[in-house]
Amino acid sequence: MVAVARPHVEIRAMRREDLPLVAAMEAASYDFPWSQGIFSDCLKAGHPCWVMWVDGEAGGYGVLSVAAGEAHVLNVCVGPGHRGLGLGRLLMRRLLDIARWNGATRVFLEVRPSNPIAQKLYESMGFGEIGRRPKYYPARQGREDAIVMALDLSPA
Repeated sequence: MVAVARPHVEIRAMRREDLPLVAAMEAASYDFPWSQGIFSDCLKAGHPCWVMWVDGEAGGYGVLSVAAGEAHVLNVCVGPGHRGLGLGRLLMRRLLDIARWNGATRVFLEVRPSNPIAQKLYESMGFGEIGRRPKYYPARQGREDAIVMALDLSPA
């Protein structure tokens, strides 16, 4: 049996100089990506924005909004070259920790029905579907609904 080395992972606050890398990863991952300006606006608004570095290169990111005891995962992504390694779960755990640290007791997110891998990840972490937003996302063939999911956070 050959031992496989685990990658070195660091998750730190997003910086302005990270924005070109984050925007490039977003563009490589989604048909309708956020612009670099949207990520910049999230930083300016004070949203918790985080970048995951894997073996020294950008591997993912996450953006939260936290207010009034609730958090909303606005965007989360693991770059194409780093998928299938459990890094999405690691990044989501960090985002949930940050939500707790900021006083959130419930976390919401939206996910596309056409993204079953993300749905399974969220469900495995305790998120449950609470509704649908009709025609929420742009899609190649018009619009796509969003599945709205929520997780009640237990005290850390």
